Amino acid sequence: MTVGELSEGQILRGILDRLPPSTAPVGPGDDAAVLAVPDGRVVATTDTLVHGPDFRLAWSQPFDLGFKAAAVNLSDVAAMGARPIALLVALAMPDATPVSFVRGFADGLAAACAELAPGCAVEGGDLTVSDTLTIAVTALGSLDGREPVRRSGARAGDGVYVIGELGEAARGLEVLFRRFTDAEGAPVPVDPALLDSAEARALSRQLRPRPPIAEALEAAASGATAMMDVSDGLVLDATRLADASDVTIAFDSATLGDDPGLALGGGEDHGFLVTFPADAVPLGRRVGTVEPRGAEAVTVDGRAWTGRGGWDPYRDWDAGRG
Repeated sequence: MTVGELSEGQILRGILDRLPPSTAPVGPGDDAAVLAVPDGRVVATTDTLVHGPDFRLAWSQPFDLGFKAAAVNLSDVAAMGARPIALLVALAMPDATPVSFVRGFADGLAAACAELAPGCAVEGGDLTVSDTLTIAVTALGSLDGREPVRRSGARAGDGVYVIGELGEAARGLEVLFRRFTDAEGAPVPVDPALLDSAEARALSRQLRPRPPIAEALEAAASGATAMMDVSDGLVLDATRLADASDVTIAFDSATLGDDPGLALGGGEDHGFLVTFPADAVPLGRRVGTVEPRGAEAVTVDGRAWTGRGGWDPYRDWDAGRG
């Protein structure tokens, strides 16, 4: 059965039946949800996943897509030091989309909320028809009385730390493009039997990222001066933080693991880049220092980085690969 054979109400019911009960004063079912926000401030973010540049159905199971769609948005909320409280999910699907896809996607959403941000729930969204499968998620969070941790707070003398992994998701993407495409470069389904343990782990980090949400909130409470989600590559994201704070981020390649190039230029790990002052108790592993603004926003071992710095959709997007 496909979604084109059902009404919007039937599809929606099939989604809601697979999600945990709403935690809001008014949840799904009305024109809009009503949320309880303890200190009156709401942190809001949105992210869109489009078939082609952002995912391939040949590689991603519906559960994976639901999990990832939730995870990447939960990560952005936590990067502000906010506790995720709600997701709003919009799906634009071709008529031929199997109903089983919608069910698996909903299961992935529910699993991500339960694992990464307990208490967060899907509180609404939208369904529509499109030739291209598109997933748009809005995440909302509560600061619970704290000030937001912004990109602009880093100061010279702060330590630079990473909470989470670097390079694993990019390594997983390499596995997909190297091992699971045909002679024309089109994606083919993943055969788990062909993967060794390291490849399987990297692929899991690419298809189903697990941002350390709880640790990000702990970093905010521990005095982080600046923080952001590492989604587009460490150098690119550090450049954004450095520009916002008018500082230079100086990385030490010896702290970046056995493949510094992949750590610096890979993306989609969805860990957190955090700066802490000297008198704070930091979280994560130290990877550098905040220096007064110099000629470069980011340096590696004292020099400008000339390798790949991350993924820019306006530079790297390839619409033909979907």
